[in-house]
Amino acid sequence: MPGPPADDSPSRGDLPLYRQLAERLTLAIQQGALRPGTRLPSVRQAAREQLVSVSTVVQAYRWLEDARLVQARPRSGHVVLARSLAALPEPATSAPQPLPQEVDVFDLSEHVMEMAATPGVISFGAVCPHPELFAQDRLRRALSQATLRQRQLITRYPTGHGEQALRSAIARRALALGCALDPRRIVITNGTNEAVTMCLLAVTRPGDTVALESPTSFGFLQILQSLQLKALEIPTHPRHGLSVDALALALQTQPVRAVLAVPTLQNPLGACMPLAERRRLAALLAEHRVPLIEDAIYNDLAERDEYRRAVKSFDPEGWVMLAASFSKTVAPGLRVGWAEGGRFGDALRRRKMACSGGHTGVVEMAMAELLTQPGYEPQLRRLRQVFAQRLAEARQLIGQHFPRGTRVTDPAGGLMLWLELPSGVDAMQLFRDCQAEGICIAPGPMFSAGPRYRHCVRLSVGQGWTLPHQQAMARVGWLAQRLHAQHDRHADTAAVTTATPATSMP
Repeated sequence: MPGPPADDSPSRGDLPLYRQLAERLTLAIQQGALRPGTRLPSVRQAAREQLVSVSTVVQAYRWLEDARLVQARPRSGHVVLARSLAALPEPATSAPQPLPQEVDVFDLSEHVMEMAATPGVISFGAVCPHPELFAQDRLRRALSQATLRQRQLITRYPTGHGEQALRSAIARRALALGCALDPRRIVITNGTNEAVTMCLLAVTRPGDTVALESPTSFGFLQILQSLQLKALEIPTHPRHGLSVDALALALQTQPVRAVLAVPTLQNPLGACMPLAERRRLAALLAEHRVPLIEDAIYNDLAERDEYRRAVKSFDPEGWVMLAASFSKTVAPGLRVGWAEGGRFGDALRRRKMACSGGHTGVVEMAMAELLTQPGYEPQLRRLRQVFAQRLAEARQLIGQHFPRGTRVTDPAGGLMLWLELPSGVDAMQLFRDCQAEGICIAPGPMFSAGPRYRHCVRLSVGQGWTLPHQQAMARVGWLAQRLHAQHDRHADTAAVTTATPATSMP
């Protein structure tokens, strides 16, 4: 396999002023000039010292926060954070079989999700923020106001493609993805899964082959199974995402009808594709005239601006269909998603109208209000900071309590970790052992159409991070160590038995 692709970030002199300042401070932190616990100059003092504006310093400090180099503390300003423990090894690039496969994942994934929602269970299985992390007062006010101001929407069928106010708000938000979308071409859906389903229905037929990352979201696999589509899994790097080179080979040798990918904070790896590879991916699909369905549900949770840029932004010919929702950042219960179909927009809109019609007008107007309020950006920053802290602490627990040889991802944002356990630890047995103790994890086999990832698990830190959660994380590590020790004992016994010659009968 080729090495990780190079990024195409601009040279230091071409960077905006805030990034130049942030990089100087980053270098000072890396070289030890700014040690852990050091308080950075106040925003106004730094502006005077660096001969830049206050807003430039604010942006630079925010960039350092997102990079987990500093932390804003009440009455203390911005403080340099301590470096994490020695880097844990990361999982290997996946190597799935190069042929399309039938999909059958419903039983396992439904069992895991039902357990994750069971009261009293400590769940690391579901990738969803806890309700307390959402701005619940803002949500209630927006819904109440939309019901009062737009009560006529309750007594009529919703418009086919969504309320204009929401589609316009989404188009403005899409500018942060690098995309200039026409609000008239945006279709409102019932969450991301429906958006992805409608996109697939617009460009595939039963029996077609869809290329996607490996491992991949079990939700994607469920969709493929329900639509009777075959999965062609593509090698995927734990940091850089889907291999464009491997996909290029697949497009030459397999009847791929569509590609389904999450370039930013891919589920379950948390990988972020470099900008250069996003550009290559868009060009490759345009060359082969194959549509990409890009799921951007996690883009707002990425730590760096460049990782929030969508592949769609490199797509002048309309081969990329963009889908997303606000289930991870605003409220999962509102079930508001959206899609923009590129050159397949008409087919997408027809499929949506035929399958489920419009969404709920009052909810759409409430979401439009939430997206345009000034409180939305602070909410995103708070989520990023909370998850960054939780992931760092979870990785420390994994390093301390899981079997030696465990490999774990280090994602640039999001709320999940992917673990590759030593070969002696069976993920399904670990899942059953955790289940017996009221702990839910997501075993690796639910993230592939084939019999892979038997020694892998996905752990999410979204549902809570209290002391019991941290103790439960350590307990999962202890259970994994027990399985590993049992495997080693069995292996030793088998080796002794094999090495001992049989005794002949007198």
